[in-house]
Amino acid sequence: MAPNRKSTQTPWHTTLTSHIPPGQFFSYLVVGGFNTLFGFGLYALLTAALQSRFQHGYIVANLLASLISVTFSYLGYKWCVFKTKGNYLREWLRAVTVYSGAIVANTALLPVLVFFIRRTSRFTHSAPYLAGALLIGLTAVYSFLGHRNFSFRQEKALPR
Repeated sequence: MAPNRKSTQTPWHTTLTSHIPPGQFFSYLVVGGFNTLFGFGLYALLTAALQSRFQHGYIVANLLASLISVTFSYLGYKWCVFKTKGNYLREWLRAVTVYSGAIVANTALLPVLVFFIRRTSRFTHSAPYLAGALLIGLTAVYSFLGHRNFSFRQEKALPR
């Protein structure tokens, strides 16, 4: 029998999260929860208002809700999660850049998901809402990484 060696290998989750300050991802999830409620509530409200006026009113609702929600979430992440000082315009523009990728992906995937849900389930009228909810998870992971590494990235001070 081989001698019983204690593993010196770091668990995968520790390696994965070692670069994230303690509590930051949890704070991100809490603030993100509020952002999600706000953004999805706005999307649902606009979808209900626009669906009867436009054939694909949910797409217009997605774009309008996304544009309004970006600033709301930017301020929450800046003040409560990443706690950066100053640089409002630069960080907001970076946040818009991160969210732009998510908005483009969501706008492209939304009609596909709505079509799929309508064809494969009995939830034909609620398909836009279900599709929007499904895209929330993808957006959460993508935006955390984008904000952490780009929007709110802190420039390291040069050694003297």
